[in-house]
Amino acid sequence: MQYKSQAVAKPYFIAAIGLFVAQILFGLVMGLQYVVGDFLFPAIPFNVARMVHTNALIVWLLMGFMGSAYYLVPEEAETELHSPKLALALFWIFLVAAALTVLGYLMVPYATLAKITGNDLLPTMGREFLEQPTITKIGIVVVALGFLFNLTMTFLKGRKTAISSILLLGLWGLAVMFLFSFYNPDNLVKDKYYWWFVVHLWVEGVWELILGAILAFVLIKVTGVDREVIEKWLYVIITLTLISGILGTGHHFYWIGAPEYWQWIGSVF
Repeated sequence: MQYKSQAVAKPYFIAAIGLFVAQILFGLVMGLQYVVGDFLFPAIPFNVARMVHTNALIVWLLMGFMGSAYYLVPEEAETELHSPKLALALFWIFLVAAALTVLGYLMVPYATLAKITGNDLLPTMGREFLEQPTITKIGIVVVALGFLFNLTMTFLKGRKTAISSILLLGLWGLAVMFLFSFYNPDNLVKDKYYWWFVVHLWVEGVWELILGAILAFVLIKVTGVDREVIEKWLYVIITLTLISGILGTGHHFYWIGAPEYWQWIGSVF
């Protein structure tokens, strides 16, 4: 660790491991419920266990991305993080919000939870992988904006590299794509159309930029490979994944009623 502020990554990594364990535990609960139908019922219904299981996956990955970025960007920029205090504050806000959301799933009936969290004003719940109440989604956006501000300011005042540039592009893309989770039209085709903007263009779009940048950083540190070589291959990899990820969304669009050309575009990529 070259810079003192890189230490803020530690609580993010610890939380990511804890959430990963929670994901496994709730996965085991669901597996047992398949075999023993009334296992932990009605304390933990299957649909609630599934929500916690899938959301834990998303949140531990985000925690991991955030911790990696806080460790990687100062070293790549060759300067201290813009605000370590902001990074720690956002960590606790994110963790507490996630814990309260899970407690809401477990302790409050889903319909009641929708009413007490403002879902009547801005309907956002009830979509697979995006079940979070409106207030939680707003909290995620606030945390993401603070996180991106912190990293961008660090990036701007220091050395610019291909690795940190691609990482930030991916993180900004992740935040922008999440905004589509607020749009929940009554028309099912439109709903699924924009739902894939979040689900598919996260997993097979901007996440690839983030993972590619992190992997490039790790390879340079672990193997000592020349930075120029790694960066050239990084550009090739992110180009391929972005093209295939974005156009590959077509195989989902076709089956929800989009024009036929999406079928062959999606099938090719």
